[in-house]
Amino acid sequence: MTRTWIGAALAVAVLGGSEPAIAVGHDHADLVVLPDAAAVAYEPGPANLPKGTQISRVAGDPAKPGAFVLRLKIPANTVIAPHTHSKPETLTILSGSIYHEHGRILDKTKGSALKTGGFVYLPEDMPHALWTTDEPVELQVNGSGPFGLTYINPADDPSRNAGGPG
Repeated sequence: MTRTWIGAALAVAVLGGSEPAIAVGHDHADLVVLPDAAAVAYEPGPANLPKGTQISRVAGDPAKPGAFVLRLKIPANTVIAPHTHSKPETLTILSGSIYHEHGRILDKTKGSALKTGGFVYLPEDMPHALWTTDEPVELQVNGSGPFGLTYINPADDPSRNAGGPG
């Protein structure tokens, strides 16, 4: 048992860099170790998220059955219009702040601020919207796949507009 943890620690120390380190000598091929925030590799978000959004698939695959972990960077002054997800999700705010509102219509006067360390659990198919103001946010999404995002008003889906991923 001790050798397994030492092997994991050595893998983190040796592999470091921008790719997640996989613990060498461990029984689980899907183990992911990120020694710090700098090890998270981001890429442009999918076309159904607002332009400028960045995403990192930390663990798992939201398109497939099973657990997943995503990290998102959402720019300042960005709105993710009212939408639902096909499975429950949790959001944890890693840095910055974002506003969150439950409902099928965006009403910024009713939103609640989620700041660094903030958390929200959303049951399956719960309509909600998110928006940033003058600062960007980095957040972590945990859930189970297959996971999807459906806008309440299909016209709010950025993938329907020209420009594609940010």
